[in-house]
Amino acid sequence: MNLTERLAGKVALVTGGASGIGLATARRFAAEGAHVVVGDVDAAAIATLAEADPEIVGQPCDVRLESDVEALAATAVDRFGGLDLAFANAGTGSFASLTDIDAADWMRVVEVNLLGPVLTIKHAARRMRDGGSIVITASLNAIQPAPGMSAYCCTKAAAAMLAEVAAMELGPRRIRVNAIGPGLVRTGLTEAMFHMPGIVEDFDENAPLATDTSADDVASLVTFLASDESASITGTLQLIDRGAHTKRYPDVLAHLAALPASTAE
Repeated sequence: MNLTERLAGKVALVTGGASGIGLATARRFAAEGAHVVVGDVDAAAIATLAEADPEIVGQPCDVRLESDVEALAATAVDRFGGLDLAFANAGTGSFASLTDIDAADWMRVVEVNLLGPVLTIKHAARRMRDGGSIVITASLNAIQPAPGMSAYCCTKAAAAMLAEVAAMELGPRRIRVNAIGPGLVRTGLTEAMFHMPGIVEDFDENAPLATDTSADDVASLVTFLASDESASITGTLQLIDRGAHTKRYPDVLAHLAALPASTAE
């Protein structure tokens, strides 16, 4: 990869940055010249990450807790003198039919996937220098429904709309806000899918492009949106899904139901 240091001198904040897309993006931001503050509920993982890269500062952060998010944004300013970029990436999911959902679990997904980005925008934008950029991790499921994934689909659709509203509100300060919509990417959140017989093949069958999408691929998109190269892009949902939105989303519930009882539990 030929890096250009497009983010030289910038200060970035990344939530959910200890693994998967968040980790790949934090590393890419640092490689492109940015100072990075990473928040995650996995304190051990962020400590390891920070030890490996002097441009990355790790801090425990549960995005459901406003005090944690505010402290993360404050750390960026305290350590590096300002804030230019924010990647609201922390996310989670659940699987259950609507007739079987657990209300508390459904709200857990809402708090992480929707309240988390709201709080991240609130406290990052308050401290962000004019002309900055905010990126929210939505999903292909922002526009493509999936059985058994009501909480995830609804919160990701809401995250895409949140990017539009935030783009309108922050536009006068030249702060751009965009959402990304990854399809299937192998991360800790999706790892279980890769162990279900036939499900990855189902995803592949419903994607026009045969190449897999990696966390590094998504990090490249986020870095573009964070950089001045995307200076006229705001309020959008940028899909990175191998064209899967042109077909259908696999029936994850059906794949789960087909597993032997001992495997599905």
